This record gives sequence, C-alpha cells and structure tokens, in this order.
Amino acid sequence: MEMIDRYIYAVTKRLPKAQRMDIEQELRGLIDDMLDTRMAGKVAEESDIRDVLYELGHPSKLAHQYRGGKNYLIGPELCDSYVLILKIGFITTVSAMSIIFIIQTILNPLNILQYFVDYIISFFTIVIPMAIGWTTLGFGIAEYFSRGKLENLTLQKNWDPAKLAPVPDSNKRIKRSDSIIAIIFYIIIIIFLTFSHDYFGVWLFDDGQFSNVVLFLNDKSFPSLLIFIVLLFGLNIFKELLKLIYEKWSYSLIGIITIINTLSVIILFSLKSHLWNKHFISELTQEGVIVKGSDGYSTVTTIWEQLTFWIMMLAIVGFIIDIIVSFIKARKYK
Repeated sequence: MEMIDRYIYAVTKRLPKAQRMDIEQELRGLIDDMLDTRMAGKVAEESDIRDVLYELGHPSKLAHQYRGGKNYLIGPELCDSYVLILKIGFITTVSAMSIIFIIQTILNPLNILQYFVDYIISFFTIVIPMAIGWTTLGFGIAEYFSRGKLENLTLQKNWDPAKLAPVPDSNKRIKRSDSIIAIIFYIIIIIFLTFSHDYFGVWLFDDGQFSNVVLFLNDKSFPSLLIFIVLLFGLNIFKELLKLIYEKWSYSLIGIITIINTLSVIILFSLKSHLWNKHFISELTQEGVIVKGSDGYSTVTTIWEQLTFWIMMLAIVGFIIDIIVSFIKARKYK
C-alpha cells in the first residue's frame, strides 16, 4: 500500500545504501506481521495502517535505531551526494590547475620551477579548502537542518503517516547529470579566473615567441572584483548542490533558487561596468593588431562592444529564465 511504501522509503533513505534493501524487506515483513496480529484475519483499513506506522514511530527515529544510535556529520541520506561532489570538486580543480600549469610552462618554459612551486602551494591552499572544506561545511549544514533540532522538535512529537512525502517518481526527479555538469563548469571558471585571468585575452607573439596578452578583463579592477566573481559562481554551485540534495522539484527549492538567482543578477549588474578592459581596442591598436580607421578596426570594435554587452545580458536573462523554468517544473511535479 502507498502509505507503507512512503513510510519505508522515509526510513531507508536515511540509512547507508548497502543496508537499504535488507532493511526494507525486514521492515515490510514487520509491518505485515503487526497488521496481521492487529486485524486477526480482517481486512486492514487505512486507519489501521496509520496506527501501526504511528506505533513504529517517526521514520527518522526508526532509522536512528537501525543505525545503532550513531550520529553523523554527513548522514547516510546525503552521504552519496557528498562523496560524489567531493570527487567532482577534487578532480575538476586538480585538472583545471594542471591545465593552467601546462599552459604557463608552454608559454614561459624558463619559469617552470616557479610555476611548479605555485602549483603545489595552490593545491594545499585551494584544493583542500575549496574541494573538501567548503563541501563538508555545506553538507554539514544541510544535514543539521534535515535531521537535526527542527525535525526533532516538530515532526516526532506530532506527525501523521498519511502525510509522509510520496516515493519520488524517477521520471520527475531532477537530473543529477545536469547539476554535475553545471558544478564542473562553475569550478573550472572559478579556477581559471582566480589563477590565470592574465592569460584571458588576445595572445601576441614576437618571432614565434610569446610576448604579451591584450586582456579582455580590466586588470586594474579585477583583483578587487574577484571576491564578487567567486561569490557569484559559488552561489550557483550551492544552488546545484541543493538540487542534488532535494532530488525533486518543490516550491521550497524554487524559493531558494529565486533568491540565489536574484543575488546573481544583482552581482552581474554591479560588475557590468567594471569587469571588461575599457582600453581593449586601443591596446590592440598600439600592438599593431588592428589599424585605426580601417575596416578591420570598425569590425573588431563593433564585435567587442556587442560581445561584452550580450554576454552580460544573456547571463542575466538566463538566471531569470532559470527561475521561470524551475517554477514550471515544480508546478508540473506537484
């Protein structure tokens, strides 16, 4: 019956994955035995099932008993997602930093020792705190609010088995692959902008040797803007983490997405006039890449102005569309 399925799912999702199937069978048998004893051959009504489940106790309490009273910083319900994100963050960060190291070495082979030292230092100052520390902190907070004091104070004292959340339909769950791809993209952008923004531009070569870069970004203001850029992408990583944790669309998730996307739009608006290199065209002219007054000069100028404008506008529109699409999916799911 659906109420029993909901209850068993609510219990087993809080347990280690390796134990779920065995405990599901055990718990289903226990519930059947309790119903048989209670009904003495009569057909069980919904109220009888509710009473039996209520007698067993709140799903979180029963799951706690199955775990042997163990407490977790990251509980079994979130552990799989936590380990997955740790792997993604670690592999993506190391890969991005390795690519930066290779590019730097190719362009300036004489400085390979300095680049290698920077690579090792960055590994311990960036990979460990970002890929492990912040991920653990985020999931620890989620774990606290998902099974901590809020649940103990409200749910266990007055709960109704009939109001348990339904077992999620696999066709209506949030696609994990979409969130994983987004997280990888955001991490790569953060790493590249943090460690190699000075390579983000038009590369110039003199007699086949790398000589200079005409930057796309405003090199003078970028260091002070970096914290806001990291915050922007960090918020969106957090949004994708929540999708992995929630697993299905809900209005509470949409509310959080709306807040995060609104903050992202505000940050983008504040960065819009300070992010790009205002002297990009004049620096290209000084380097002899384009000649002022030529057709190429007009073409490059138009492309640069349109590109910098539409990148920001499309990003802003994308955040707004994300809110609308998420709301539609949540409504459709409900």
